[in-house]
Amino acid sequence: MDAEQQPTGSPTKGGWITFPFLIVTFGGLTIASGGWTSNLIVYLINKFNIKSIDAAQIATIVNGCMTLFPIIGAILADSFFGSFLVVLVSSLISLLGILLLTLTATLDSLRPTQCENSSSLCAGPSKAQLAILYTSLALPCIGVAGSRFTLATMGADQFDNPKHQGVFFNWFFCTMYLATLVSVVGIVYIEDNVSWVLGYSLSVGGNLIGLAVFVIGKRYYRLLKPQGSPFTGLACVSVAAFRKRKVLLSLKSEDYLQVSHGEGIKVDKRTPSNSFKFLNHAALVTESDDINSDGSIKKPWNLCTIQQVEDLKSLIRISPLWSTGILLHTPLACQMSLIVLQALTMDRHMGPHFQISAGTMLVFVMISTSGSLAIIDRFILPSFQKLTKTTPTLLKRVGTGHVFNVTSMAISAIVESKRLSIAHKHNLNGNSVVPMSVFWMVPQLVIVGIGEAVFFPAEVSLYYQEFPKSLKSTAAAMVAMLIGIAFYLSSAVVDFIRNTTSWLPDGINDGRLDNVYWAFTVAGLINFGYFLVCSMLYKYQNVEKDEVAS
Repeated sequence: MDAEQQPTGSPTKGGWITFPFLIVTFGGLTIASGGWTSNLIVYLINKFNIKSIDAAQIATIVNGCMTLFPIIGAILADSFFGSFLVVLVSSLISLLGILLLTLTATLDSLRPTQCENSSSLCAGPSKAQLAILYTSLALPCIGVAGSRFTLATMGADQFDNPKHQGVFFNWFFCTMYLATLVSVVGIVYIEDNVSWVLGYSLSVGGNLIGLAVFVIGKRYYRLLKPQGSPFTGLACVSVAAFRKRKVLLSLKSEDYLQVSHGEGIKVDKRTPSNSFKFLNHAALVTESDDINSDGSIKKPWNLCTIQQVEDLKSLIRISPLWSTGILLHTPLACQMSLIVLQALTMDRHMGPHFQISAGTMLVFVMISTSGSLAIIDRFILPSFQKLTKTTPTLLKRVGTGHVFNVTSMAISAIVESKRLSIAHKHNLNGNSVVPMSVFWMVPQLVIVGIGEAVFFPAEVSLYYQEFPKSLKSTAAAMVAMLIGIAFYLSSAVVDFIRNTTSWLPDGINDGRLDNVYWAFTVAGLINFGYFLVCSMLYKYQNVEKDEVAS
């Protein structure tokens, strides 16, 4: 490989020498997070006597935090502290949290008295025990949120060549899947069949190794100075436009601020676009606006450049499409928690002696996603291109993902209907194990994985391509924020269903979980219709309509 061009004065910083440090760091932290999150529902039910649906809700909120908060980590890294410090502190916080969670599994005083299988009355955790538990969950959530996407950005910053950056991202996501598989299959099995203490201790070890390797590699990293958050500039546009709302707009390009200090020198003079015309006030230069001799703006909350105005307009244009992703991910967020509860009430044996863990069922989604990504990239897309001389656009790929999502919900409803019919046939109530193989759920999980392989990379590419240039570095975090909102919304949906119907009692054999899945199927169809409308109305900002979008 070609040697990386290094900034003047730092010839040994950055490049491929940083790759093993960053990948091992990310792998260790991912194993650590997967080790405690993948089996969290089972831990809460078995060790803290928390009711099944409540445990699923807690797990959903935890996942929501880990996917919603990365945008905060990205802003802190870009604006104030830099990537290295954010990853370092986040990793330490995560380590403290997992250590505290390990203590809850080690010390009996930190948990309620364990229930007897035949007892219907179980003592729940005390307020002090809940406080310690929630603290032990909150700390690693913050740690994961601050390190996951910040590490991705920091890794890309080590390279000048875009191709090398692409290779890094490929290995980054490959590491994420492999490390998650290790934790979901290996650590979860140890937690269920050997010891929760040992399983959580392995998570501590993964976090500790990742943190140590990250610190050791500091001497090789290229550390970029924080450049300020692009969201601040977008907020300035809204404020400045509101302050100047009564000023008449001009048709002359010289009446608008073209560039500010540091944005460039030569630029073709232009006026702001006519869409969302109200925002054009922000770039209008008035007598009260002061500009320094070097071209910088004295009061950025009163005056913005045309580019800042157009960036905010671009974000507004893509917002309806972005919002369709919330309802795309919401059913999947619910499904990931409910599947664990279903698996706990099904026959999980593989042969006469081996029984898989309920949390391990999610591995079928990961295997399906990984395999589908390879097939789509190496076979389906090239074959489609040969036959049609075109490549499906990003919007078409996201739309196909919507179809897979709806299909998986419908199959989930059918499988759950069958499980409930068997439970009723054998007069099984509560959370009693139904004589039905857990592998009946594999088809719906495989379809979920295929759907993720189709729409998730397309979503990231779409937002990276269509978001303003100032938001390129946070495009992936914006997708994570979308998923985080979906997790929180799914929690609210489950609460609403529990309060208004009898579909989700504490014992799922007494409820109608199949109706929940049918409701998600209908909601998915409605959201797909909304997506089609948004897609037809949307015009690509950075590519032509007939341009091939990969």
